[in-house]
Amino acid sequence: QGQLVESGGGLVQPGGSLRLSCAASGFTLDDYAIGWYRQAPGKEREGLSCISSSDDSTYYEDSIKGRFTVSRDNAKNTVYLQMNSLKPEDTALYYCAASRSLHTIMAQVAEYWGQGTQVTVSS
Repeated sequence: QGQLVESGGGLVQPGGSLRLSCAASGFTLDDYAIGWYRQAPGKEREGLSCISSSDDSTYYEDSIKGRFTVSRDNAKNTVYLQMNSLKPEDTALYYCAASRSLHTIMAQVAEYWGQGTQVTVSS
């Protein structure tokens, strides 16, 4: 049975950086498109970024474009989200998800979801 586990969240000051990891077990991430999402209390889940299954093509929402970078390490069966220049409004629970279709991952319909890792940006 496949699963995803996020890690790397924590407390950071504004302007700081964090690197989130999304590790897969029970399936091969290279066969899937991967999306990153976040949800703050009282707000809807927001799509942030995705990476294709076939190559290194990446996509970003405007809110994080230029600050966050998604990458894939197939040897480690892991996808990363490097977050720089963090702002208080980035505070949220961050999720990764996997789908065989780039279209469905963009629509937040996925075969696998992680449980999330908390990111808090505060001085």
